[in-house]
Amino acid sequence: MGMTKLMKTLLAAGASLALSQAFAGQAQAAGGACPPGVPAGIFCGEPDASLATAGTYRLDEQHASVIARVPHMGYSISIFRFDKVAGTLTWDPASPARSSVTAKVETGFVSTNVAGFGQAISDKYLGAKANPTATFVSTAFRKTDATHGQVDGDLTLMGKTRPVTFDVVLVGAGKGFGKPRIGMTATTRIKPGDFGMPPVFADPIELVIDAEFEQQP
Repeated sequence: MGMTKLMKTLLAAGASLALSQAFAGQAQAAGGACPPGVPAGIFCGEPDASLATAGTYRLDEQHASVIARVPHMGYSISIFRFDKVAGTLTWDPASPARSSVTAKVETGFVSTNVAGFGQAISDKYLGAKANPTATFVSTAFRKTDATHGQVDGDLTLMGKTRPVTFDVVLVGAGKGFGKPRIGMTATTRIKPGDFGMPPVFADPIELVIDAEFEQQP
C-alpha cells in the first residue's frame, strides 16, 4: 500500500472512531441506553427498576407477548402465541414485595405456523368456548438481585386454578414517551394435566411472557 493510500486509510479509521465515540458520548449523556437518532422526548429503558416510579401501570398490548413452547412428539418445540392479552401492574420500586400484577389472556386467539391449527388448539384442547380467558393473579413478589426476581401467583386455565412461580428478568425501565415504563421477561413451566389438558400433552409446557407496562395517571 502506498504512503498516500495508507494515510487516507488511517485518517478514515480515525474519523470513524471519533464519530463512534461522539455517538457513544451522546447516548451516555442521554442515560446510556438510547442509540443515536432517537427523537427528543423519548427516553430509552435502562436495567434499573427504580427508574419506574411507584404507581399503577397498564400493559402495553402492542409491546407484549404470551408464548407457549410445547414439545412436539419428541422432535422439536412448537410455538403457540396468544394474541390478545391485558394486564395491570401495581409497582413499588422502594419495596418490590408490595407490588402486584394481574393478567388476562383470551384463549380463543392463538397463532401457530400451521394454518388453522391455532383455532383447533383454542376449541379442542383449551375449551375456549367454555373458558374464554386464562388469568394470573400474583400472590407474592420476591426480588433476588437488581434485575431478577420471582413472582408467585394463581394461574387459572380451562376453569382450573393452580399455583405457579414465574422467574422474572428486568429488561428495562425509564421515563418512556411521556409516562414511565417498565418491561420484563417472565418464564414458568406448567404441567398440562394439572389443568385438564388431554394426555397428548404429556410433557411440561414452558410459558414465556414479554411485557411492557406504562404508568397510568
